[in-house]
Amino acid sequence: MALQEIDPRTPVLVGAGQSSERLGEPGYRQLSPVELAAAAARDAIADTGADVTAVASAIDTVAGVRQFEISTPGARAPLGKSSNYPRSVARRVGADPRRAILDVAGGQSPQHLVNELAATIAAGSSQAALIVGSEAISTIQHLAKAENKPDFSENVEGDLEDRGYGLKGLVSQLHVTHGLTDAPSQYALFENARRARLKQRKEEYAADMGALFAPFTKIAAANPHAAAPTERSAEELVTPTPDNRLIAEPYTRFLVARDKVNQGAAVLLMSVATARRLGVPEEKWVFLHGHADLRERDLLDRADLSLSPAAVLAARHALELAGIGVSDLTTIDLYSCFPIAVSNICDGLGLPADDPRGLTVTGGLPFFGGAGNNYSMHAIAETVRGLRDQPGAYGLIGANGGTLSKYSVGVYSTSPAEWRPDGSAGLQAEIDAWPSVEQAVHADGWGTIETCTVKHDRGGGRTGIVIGRLEADGRRFLAMTADGDEDILDLLGGGEAIGCRVYVRSFGFGNRATVSDTRMEELFPARPAGFRDDYEHVHVRRDGHVLEITINRPESRNSLHPPANDELDQVFDAYFADPDLWVAILTGAGDKAFSAGNDLRYSASGKPMWVPKNGFAGLTARRGMRKPVIAAVNGFAMGGGFEIALACHLVVADATALFALSEVKVGLVAGAGGLVRLPRALPQKLAGEMILTGRRLTAAQALEHGLVNRVTEPGRALEGARELAREILEGSPTSIRASLQIMDETQAIPDVIDAVTHPSQALDELMVSEDAIEGITAFAQKRRPQWRNR
Repeated sequence: MALQEIDPRTPVLVGAGQSSERLGEPGYRQLSPVELAAAAARDAIADTGADVTAVASAIDTVAGVRQFEISTPGARAPLGKSSNYPRSVARRVGADPRRAILDVAGGQSPQHLVNELAATIAAGSSQAALIVGSEAISTIQHLAKAENKPDFSENVEGDLEDRGYGLKGLVSQLHVTHGLTDAPSQYALFENARRARLKQRKEEYAADMGALFAPFTKIAAANPHAAAPTERSAEELVTPTPDNRLIAEPYTRFLVARDKVNQGAAVLLMSVATARRLGVPEEKWVFLHGHADLRERDLLDRADLSLSPAAVLAARHALELAGIGVSDLTTIDLYSCFPIAVSNICDGLGLPADDPRGLTVTGGLPFFGGAGNNYSMHAIAETVRGLRDQPGAYGLIGANGGTLSKYSVGVYSTSPAEWRPDGSAGLQAEIDAWPSVEQAVHADGWGTIETCTVKHDRGGGRTGIVIGRLEADGRRFLAMTADGDEDILDLLGGGEAIGCRVYVRSFGFGNRATVSDTRMEELFPARPAGFRDDYEHVHVRRDGHVLEITINRPESRNSLHPPANDELDQVFDAYFADPDLWVAILTGAGDKAFSAGNDLRYSASGKPMWVPKNGFAGLTARRGMRKPVIAAVNGFAMGGGFEIALACHLVVADATALFALSEVKVGLVAGAGGLVRLPRALPQKLAGEMILTGRRLTAAQALEHGLVNRVTEPGRALEGARELAREILEGSPTSIRASLQIMDETQAIPDVIDAVTHPSQALDELMVSEDAIEGITAFAQKRRPQWRNR
């Protein structure tokens, strides 16, 4: 197509720029992320060959790629940050855009923004869009503790379209519980699954990874913007040494994306009409011939953990849209945070690992630098420069984000081509319809390893992570190794673990895997259901058939942390197992609070957080509570404290008691049963108001709505609970146990007659119990029955 015939709204990439600096080298200026991005943006504007003031004035959209320090909740910015990164950069280059965008996190972001804003230009909604990204991680870490450290904080006015972190599906509580939060471990699982699929030995596969990345180091060594410009051999890359330690098998440090960089990159898009109006020379124009943006299924939902078919599908679709094949490409840059990100595309497209065209134009993330989410902006800039030198050639960019999750592709050329909408939406619908794998959150029994890795810390410690399938039902599980379990660590690190049997057991702190059931018993011997004399966080008192349990943490309003939860779990295990205990009373020490719920200060300390499998206080997720538990509520029952009370069969409150699910006030939800039990206990509107606003109910209001059974004078909740317990003890403990069982069994049966006629083993057992005979006999003899609980 001749340029004269092209639609004037066609988007063209007219400018690309990069900036960088390395610690201690001549010219090092301690630039902030904003300053690095601005330097790259100025280069991109100048690269158009047109009047820089006119070009900057034409920019109506500025889009920013997130730095690492603003990519996750709670991430620190030790030197400060801009409140509006895109506008901070725009202000420095003389642009005053009407629209500013801060994209979601992920390495796909640069190419995704090019695809998106090119479409916006083609639709006539924008005439010129600047896309910028940068990282100053090396400088920030170097100066974070300096006496005279710079302040990179900026407050910039103006609208900002902040799209959030975009972490949905990438991080889960299950991942966190099992130590699967770091990228090397996640990608190592894919890598080892691929090795198993290819039936390669550990050493053979390591050699292949080295051979794949060795050419990358040569390109990085010649790149003036590279963070680690050192050429290395294949053997050097994969051989563990003190400088190249193992991180997560099979990865050594040299195979992992390098995040200690000071780099910025920017590209400038315009419509053909705007480029002509501003006088941008046609030899500067680069067209986007093909493009695609797809997302893979979440990690544990994938049928095959050795590949990401969605990424391959994106690359194929972009090539098809461009009307070319892999053989027509002149340059290729595949996102290379880890070897699997490159080999996945090579496998899918039939690209050899030693393709003479090369698989990177920058040197790759471990060597050029994993510039946060912005790496592919550098790849685009290098591709633009190369294509201008080879008019008519084609270049492909593959940009990866998450855990082989988000993939954006662009096919570029100086050959004129009008904008072509892509079919990513239809392809994404197909991907979303792929069947997922059923998961076992709590895994118990024998299983087979699908993939695994061993993490190595700097002190020489090792932790294994296993993904496998339970033999009993085929469900997929995620598990860790137990501390000090060298048997399983040797198996996982030996190179032949995939396909082997392991034994898995679930605990409140997660699933643990080891080599056999006997080894599991050695590591986690069965805990006898009995009482101890050395509880630290609870007090236990027996009074005949009644057990009184006091949460003994008054200094924190009886809030619960893992050790306290574990002790309560043990106490209730013992209570339900002891035939001589017929009623339990749970209360809190002091007169201020029954329980303020989760210990938020402990949570904020960064220490591991977990609750027993039986739930908060060992109650909120406990099944088969066939003996009564009474909550004696004195003072506050907030958040998890209220959830504990809701899990009890009966509640006695003193007049000062207050009940609330206050989690929304601290950014949490009532996940320990409050969201389920409260709407079943109260009118829906009132329950919704309490959940959504944190509204408090007084003891009198709770009594009115049936949340509590009795209200006592202030300070007398425990006495009231004891009185209620005495009344319960007048009945047959066997009958009470059967009654609780039948109520539990029939609760989910909607039809009343079906529920009434529901056959229960509890009735059969009751009819032949000693207590049933004793009750009838005592009634006939006009005496008090002597219950035996059998």
